Amino acid sequence: MKARRATGAGWGLLIVLSAAAGQIAEFFRPDGKTIETRFSPPAGFIRQPVPAGSFAAYLRSLPLKPAGTDVRLFDGSAKSARDVHAAVIDLPIGNRDLHQCADAVIRLRAEYLLSAGRADEIHFNFTNGFNAAYSRWRRGERIEVRGNAVRWKTTERTGMDDRDFWSYLETVFAYAGTASLAEELAPVPGDDPEIGDVFIRPGHPGHAVIVADKAVDPTNGRKIFLLVQSYMPAQEIHVLTNPNDSTLSPWYAAGFGTILRTPEWTFRSAERKRFRDERR
Repeated sequence: MKARRATGAGWGLLIVLSAAAGQIAEFFRPDGKTIETRFSPPAGFIRQPVPAGSFAAYLRSLPLKPAGTDVRLFDGSAKSARDVHAAVIDLPIGNRDLHQCADAVIRLRAEYLLSAGRADEIHFNFTNGFNAAYSRWRRGERIEVRGNAVRWKTTERTGMDDRDFWSYLETVFAYAGTASLAEELAPVPGDDPEIGDVFIRPGHPGHAVIVADKAVDPTNGRKIFLLVQSYMPAQEIHVLTNPNDSTLSPWYAAGFGTILRTPEWTFRSAERKRFRDERR
């Protein structure tokens, strides 16, 4: 998918974030265009190396909108809570109320696999267990939903361009969610997450956030990480601030114990999961 650049962003939000998050400006490079180049680790910490072409490298290099940009909802309006994000991911989300929390995780994983030449590995389950494999969509099949009955239907189309890929994703967004995604992910409980790990609470509503970056202090082994999310209603993906420690925000400290508190949700460490086909 092609990212769309935002224009005309101001600096008002950066000022608000600096005041609300204490030392955020210390780790903040407003001219940085990706997660890696905008957010420096705190003094003493260094980013952990990740394999080129990995999911971790993809997440770390997610493109960002200009500093100070508001999070936009699917209808173009600004997210009312303006103190929960440190940056906005520069990826289009469509104009339907579909791109919510689990959908953002699904979308990032799917776009990574597509960019890595692993399109045949893209598959997600609907809430009723139906396997929506992108390989079948690419062959021209489409998904027909009638009540709780779902089946593949052969068409003359093939799905090979950005528009068809987004159509596939929106179909998954409409019928998958935190409950189905949580079942697909492998549990890796604990308070030392890796890039690509997902904290997820299945439910109606549930919530999910994904770890997008990580750094370590080699002198003492302390580790920190960044989180990104979408939310309800459908909205742009954004880097989360840290409501627990204004001197560290937007970074979060690993070793947080059994509870991870984010600006709009609280998770248990036991709710950390990982894509089963992740290569490390």
